Amino acid sequence: MAAEPLDLLRPDSADVDACVAWFCLRSQPKREHVAARHLQQMEQVEVFNPRIRFARPTRNGPLWMTEALFPSYLFARFNWKASLTRVHYSPAVSGVVHFGSRWPILPDSIIEEIRATLGPEEIHVISTDYQAGDKVQLAGGLLHGLQTVITQVLPGRQRVAVLMNFLGRQTTVEVGVNSIIRQGIHR
Repeated sequence: MAAEPLDLLRPDSADVDACVAWFCLRSQPKREHVAARHLQQMEQVEVFNPRIRFARPTRNGPLWMTEALFPSYLFARFNWKASLTRVHYSPAVSGVVHFGSRWPILPDSIIEEIRATLGPEEIHVISTDYQAGDKVQLAGGLLHGLQTVITQVLPGRQRVAVLMNFLGRQTTVEVGVNSIIRQGIHR
């Protein structure tokens, strides 16, 4: 992503009257989706709430989670002068990010670049395509939390062979892909 300086608006700026731009909004914790839904119902307000989808290991197996890509933040495009108060006091919105009397504007190119990366659903899905050598963790069952390495992806059966240290020996075991989680995805 190319670093572009953010423009800053002041309430006394002459060009504020016609300013329709992207702003960063702070939401209440874990309520970005609620803020986005309320803002989408407002006229002349465009909302961008990028999200991430990933599997989290639980005792009952992997559980797919969808969370905000930027926790407690989302983006909205609106006329600063006409809609700032409505947007600021929308349900689940804590405020519009500002620095004293200056309001940062995000260039359209930044939002478009993030959108192009995420696709039309505005969700980045952490891939579950596994390859030999991937470090994974077993999710669910008696061996929940055991860290292993994939030695072979078994074709057409949605299973993989993993190498694990068990009772002081290295053992290869076949497990279903719905019973493993790629390591390093803990939020």
